[in-house]
Amino acid sequence: MNTGRRIISRILGLTALTSLVPKAFTQNDPAANYPNKPIRLLCPFAPAGGVDITARTIAQKLTELWGQTVIVENKAGANGTIAVDIAARAPADGYTLSMISSSHSVNVTLLNTQLYDLVNDLAPITQATAQPYVLVINPALPVKNMEELLSLAKNSSKPLTYGSSGIGGFSHLAGGLLGLLSGTDLMNVPYKGGSLAMNDVISGQIDMLFSTILQAHGHITSGRLRALAVTTTERSPSLPNVPTMQEAGIKDYEITGWYGVVAPAGTPISIINKLNKEIVGILKTPTMAERLSVDGSLAVGSSPQAFGQFIRAEIAKWRKVIQELKIRG
Repeated sequence: MNTGRRIISRILGLTALTSLVPKAFTQNDPAANYPNKPIRLLCPFAPAGGVDITARTIAQKLTELWGQTVIVENKAGANGTIAVDIAARAPADGYTLSMISSSHSVNVTLLNTQLYDLVNDLAPITQATAQPYVLVINPALPVKNMEELLSLAKNSSKPLTYGSSGIGGFSHLAGGLLGLLSGTDLMNVPYKGGSLAMNDVISGQIDMLFSTILQAHGHITSGRLRALAVTTTERSPSLPNVPTMQEAGIKDYEITGWYGVVAPAGTPISIINKLNKEIVGILKTPTMAERLSVDGSLAVGSSPQAFGQFIRAEIAKWRKVIQELKIRG
């Protein structure tokens, strides 16, 4: 009897001890009680743009899931670097996050005064979206496809002109890359904003423009502009009848606009993984897909590791293009 009692006592003791192990691990896991206070999600651009809309949708859904407020703070300026610099210098505890965009991969090479290192000072959480640009022309230009456009460019007595939102902007780089890959001489006409360039391509002051689908879609539908190609490797659901650049014969041409979420470097991996799991889940919902489709975007939802590799590849790609085009910030 005594032996039996001792065995039972040991079993009960081991059971009690085992039940304490998860609690011990939980106490050492920073993600176990995360979040227990409001989170800041910094947006590097002004309200109502694509990055802002994406940030606010993610913030709203995280607030609903966690019962802790996720506050979007717009910190626009300096090519989107102000917000990211704040995030890079914030405590690495998961309570300050930032949106970034494809523009930040260009800034690494283009800006000489950037105060943070996009790769080493920030921890990738997930790529949120991918969106193509679309090459549009004034219908008065006597071409119907990319082959005819490049033929005209090569045989014209003066370079065809394309508008951009400024030196080093994605619309500038998109035209520059087309010139490099096709061996054509195209002239960039920089504007202070994409809307000004759009007005001039519609009026015929310039020949073409690489535009966001959000900005160009209505003009394409109305016939004020003609769409020749999208810049991604797959067609856009928003413009299913418009071929990709590669389908149109421009080998290796790919430009993808994108948004993503990052945290300060050193943020515990368990918190990064928790954020990744929840944000990716949000991105895959029908509601999110519907909101993103407004500007021609597609949800991505990558792992932190995949997003980090993607950022490094984008930096290398745009560094090469900027150097070949001899663009200075």
